[in-house]
Amino acid sequence: MKPRVRFAPSPTGYLHIGGARTALFNWLYARHTGGAFILRIEDTDAARNSQEAVEVILNGLRWLGLHWDEGPLTADATGPCKGDRGPYFQSQRKENYRRRVEALLSRGLAYEHEGAVKFKMQREPITVHDLVAGDVVRKLTDREEADPDFVILRSDGQPVFHLVNVVDDLEMEITHVIRGEDHLSNTAKHIALFQAFGVKLPHYAHIPLILNPDGTKMSKRDKGASLANYVHDGFLPEAVVNYLCLLGWSPKDNREKLALAEIVECFDLPQILRHNARFDYEKLLWLQGEYARELADDRFYELAVHAFAKAGVNTNAFPLAYVKAALDTCKGKFKTFSELPVYAGFYFADQIEYDAEGAKMDFVPENKPRLEKLRDAFATAPTFEAATLETALKETAKALGVKAGVLVHPCRLAVTGKPAGPSLYHLLEVLGKEKVLARIERSFERFA
Repeated sequence: MKPRVRFAPSPTGYLHIGGARTALFNWLYARHTGGAFILRIEDTDAARNSQEAVEVILNGLRWLGLHWDEGPLTADATGPCKGDRGPYFQSQRKENYRRRVEALLSRGLAYEHEGAVKFKMQREPITVHDLVAGDVVRKLTDREEADPDFVILRSDGQPVFHLVNVVDDLEMEITHVIRGEDHLSNTAKHIALFQAFGVKLPHYAHIPLILNPDGTKMSKRDKGASLANYVHDGFLPEAVVNYLCLLGWSPKDNREKLALAEIVECFDLPQILRHNARFDYEKLLWLQGEYARELADDRFYELAVHAFAKAGVNTNAFPLAYVKAALDTCKGKFKTFSELPVYAGFYFADQIEYDAEGAKMDFVPENKPRLEKLRDAFATAPTFEAATLETALKETAKALGVKAGVLVHPCRLAVTGKPAGPSLYHLLEVLGKEKVLARIERSFERFA
């Protein structure tokens, strides 16, 4: 039987980066082995669940490209990907759990207790044969487990996590349970339930936790914890997927930038590391920058225009050739697309604001006559192309007896409002003669 794995999140309103990594590892193992990846929403707690919270999970997985392989058809299942099938919902499977509880009661393996139903836990030690953690023995003799029996059905009739988790894994024929190490403490209970139902155990693989850089457990308030933030900040899903792979797994050659097809080919459970992973935001940013730099032009333009629109900038108001030329000067110069409207917003603004610190440094009295000379040189340049403008600036600097940088900095500030940005000569060419001369002229008002 080919492997069958699952991701079973609770709809709590956000998708934690650790949960996304767990989904990814399951998806990778399914793709590596030719098995099936199943999505199951653990929504038996009606008070905490909402359709909006479910959509956060579904949209996050779709954004990452982790499409699940089976599930009930939804009303709008018209799209091209398998993700258009709905996931399984535990709230729709209550009859399954009721039947299983009755079976345990009838065989004396569970009993009623104060209106609830408790599972009669075995007293012998249970060994978890884990593919990552190794053999882990639960002796069940700790003081807090003097009575290791546990509730499987609450007094209000709601089944608990341990029961529904095992029943669903059993009935969905899950062969490998790949989940976070924080669930390892639950596994003895789950093994006992599987044995009570008389079925073969799945293989367990508990993957290391993702910690903050200081070694503390990552909470939803910590930087980088929510997947939604990466979508909002304009990260590329392929960069996030690549980075998540490196949190607890490493290819044999220790490379860090890998195409997804390569990861699928070499991913396997024995390569999952035992120690907890520490989140490194700077490494993620580096990977993001690498992927952004290599984007195909059409996708780069699409994402860039979307980023501007999100920031309230309507690039449709400008000629398409101008927009593309402007964006071409930015490629490889920024990391996340959320940075782009600030980095290159001057291309699409009628009026620009000057960086305060830059103005203090560059809009000084001695620079005004220099910039006037440069304006005149630009006005009489034979063409308004980058190479010609570079020649004009350097010849003006030579005539003034100063280094080129003395003119570059105030010129950049005058036409973009910023002390740094795309290549000066190329951005001047894109802006065009009329706009460049007008902006330099306007900057003279700011000189002391």
